[in-house]
Amino acid sequence: MTFFKHYDCYKEFNMSKSLIYTFLMLLSCYFVMGQDLPAWKKDLAPKNENWKKTEQHLQFNNDAEPESLDPAVITGLLEFRIVDGLFEGLVSLDPKTLVARPAVAESWTISEDQLVYVFKIRKEAKWSNGQPVLANDFFNAWERVLNPKQAAPYNYQLFPIKNAKEYAENKIKDFSEVGVKIISSNELQVTLSMPCPYFLDLASFPTLFPVPIDIVKKHDLKWSHPENIVSNGAYTLKEWKSRDKIVLVKNQEYWDKNFCKIEKVTILPIDDVETAYKKFLNNELHWISSIPLPKIPEAKKLAEYFQHESLATYFYRFNVENAPFNNVKVRKALSIAIDREALTKFVLNGIHTPATYFCPRAAGYKHIKGLPFNIDEAKKLLNESGLHTAEKPLAFELSYNKNYNNQKIAEYLAEAWMKNLGVKVTLKNSEWKTYLEDMEKRRYQIMRSSWFADYNDPNSFFDMWVTNGGNNRTGWSNKQYDDLLIETQKEKDSTKRIAIFQKMEKILVEEELPILPLYIPANNGLLQESVHGWYENILSYHPFKYIWLE
Repeated sequence: MTFFKHYDCYKEFNMSKSLIYTFLMLLSCYFVMGQDLPAWKKDLAPKNENWKKTEQHLQFNNDAEPESLDPAVITGLLEFRIVDGLFEGLVSLDPKTLVARPAVAESWTISEDQLVYVFKIRKEAKWSNGQPVLANDFFNAWERVLNPKQAAPYNYQLFPIKNAKEYAENKIKDFSEVGVKIISSNELQVTLSMPCPYFLDLASFPTLFPVPIDIVKKHDLKWSHPENIVSNGAYTLKEWKSRDKIVLVKNQEYWDKNFCKIEKVTILPIDDVETAYKKFLNNELHWISSIPLPKIPEAKKLAEYFQHESLATYFYRFNVENAPFNNVKVRKALSIAIDREALTKFVLNGIHTPATYFCPRAAGYKHIKGLPFNIDEAKKLLNESGLHTAEKPLAFELSYNKNYNNQKIAEYLAEAWMKNLGVKVTLKNSEWKTYLEDMEKRRYQIMRSSWFADYNDPNSFFDMWVTNGGNNRTGWSNKQYDDLLIETQKEKDSTKRIAIFQKMEKILVEEELPILPLYIPANNGLLQESVHGWYENILSYHPFKYIWLE
């Protein structure tokens, strides 16, 4: 009996010693991790542990059902928000400053001539199935984006890379001739055709995210469904109920999972802004990015209201391939028959900036004036077109995606054109996915659009309008415009480069008008005061990784 008593005491002593040792080790790791965080990352972390007292479940409205969650396919901001949580590129952007930060790549070097980038991929980066993320994952993903068979709408984001454009246009058949090279399993070399000051920003963009190519090949169009998807970002796709909700949960294989505080993200696709607004007021949502136009004066009084500058533009596209909008005089007439000052003041409650130009103040860009409001000149141009008479007035269909605010703008335009020019306008609204498909296949006459910059540079607004550009979607082509874009890529003097962009904008909104600019939107919405780590920035970039609730 005595033997066993001594043994039990010895056992308890060792267990206690073991627990103390484990605790001290964990505490040591905690402080080491804190000390190892770079200054920029410490600045983005919670300053205390109050967040631990709150369930870390972020819920927000994303305005519509996403078209896809495939990084090579998506083109819209609402898809980018989700995909940015599921996948991660070589670099990511600091949500406060928008400076490029290490992500899958722990470091990189840039050659003196600014042409060669070598990215060192961190060995702890893993896919959600536990497999390592390697250089060939980026190599294969980028080949897929550029492959002519894929016809990715954003393939031009890789065109700064040597021979990428030629491969996408089928002028080069062998991808090994493109400036992407695997040095080792954890090193990727990228060679540009000419210096690109925003290439690191591009490397953070969803189109350049890696994808699990074996899963893509196995499941084809269904590879990004919840039952099949494998991702490398901070979160994984747990659930996707069409027109109901998307649920993300923390990726336990993510290399930086200990930094992420949000455990679960629920994303709603409510396209009725009034319904979403009520849900926010009932504390059912943490964040909404749209407010019903009549409710804006009321919302402005709330502590949760936010409004700040954005790098974006709201405009309409013309399908220039078919009548009546293959006639530039008709396009000009419609553009100058709209009083944008009245639109923004009386319909949009004065929170947006009227614009007869396309590009806002990206990286110091100074926009041109554009064409002023002039009803008499509009009538003259329309009569000269030969497509409008009193006996047979011009008639066309205006398309927009289902949304109360979009509807009010469409109704204003239709009424103004009928009143000022005597034309007949039929309105057509569609759900998001149908709307995008109609735009891509040019099944429209004039269609509502908006553009949020992918990075802070005028190029993000102008390169989309090149001939056959994936996001052009108007059928418009202009060789002079295309040539000027090439000039901007070669020009190193910033003042001269801006002057070239201004020439391009003149072609776009004063001479040819494949588009009808309306206003520069402010970023506005409602954010619960319990949300932290969500920063106002011009790109509307709010990665879940840096957010927490308390």
